[in-house]
Amino acid sequence: MKLINFCYFLIFLAFIGCGEVKPSEKALDSTPSITDSKTSVVADSQHVIMFFGNSLTAGLGVTPEESFPGQIAQRLDSLGYPYRVINAGLSGETTASGMNRISWVLREKPDVFILELGANDGLRGIALEETKKNLEQIVEEVKNANPEVTLILTGMQIPPNMGPEYTETFKNLFPELAEAHDLLLVPFLLDGVGGIPELNQADGIHPTPKGHQILAENVWQVLFPVLQNADSDIH
Repeated sequence: MKLINFCYFLIFLAFIGCGEVKPSEKALDSTPSITDSKTSVVADSQHVIMFFGNSLTAGLGVTPEESFPGQIAQRLDSLGYPYRVINAGLSGETTASGMNRISWVLREKPDVFILELGANDGLRGIALEETKKNLEQIVEEVKNANPEVTLILTGMQIPPNMGPEYTETFKNLFPELAEAHDLLLVPFLLDGVGGIPELNQADGIHPTPKGHQILAENVWQVLFPVLQNADSDIH
């Protein structure tokens, strides 16, 4: 299994589950530079799994192989599943900027699409109606590109500094979207990692390689049954 990595390494100033952050400290850089570290791809690979998200997906501060998409790619390879993994993570990504580039990444025609966006919206205090609308449009674009796609949404949570009502509504946004649009859901991507110092880098924000192992496992619990069903359909 070869991993195509479109990692864009800039700081994603998100602070999940570990105290409060002042609004001024949550400004994100939305003009990242591009680091293309493509590796060769097996030409006859027929199926594509795409990870689309922010710096958590991009694997800021770790190698492509250590990021949770990279670790899933290695697991797929070891199990002999015929999937090519594409990491389309972009540091600083919001749902609005993700919506603007979705048509470009969909040229790869993914069979499984894992959507990890929204945290930066929440940390900026963007109106949740706008976040919801953007996520729904991304979902629509993905389904239009491939009506047979399996779409997995990763849930996220934010610290309480935007107020309890905003925080709770943000948390509930993801399961509500999943139910409304028939999406599979990873309840909380950072479960078991957020707020645990030893599983995050020195910035207290981005997971270490060991932290990414837990993220990979959180996603795998939802992804693996999809692959098993697809394999049984093929055979």
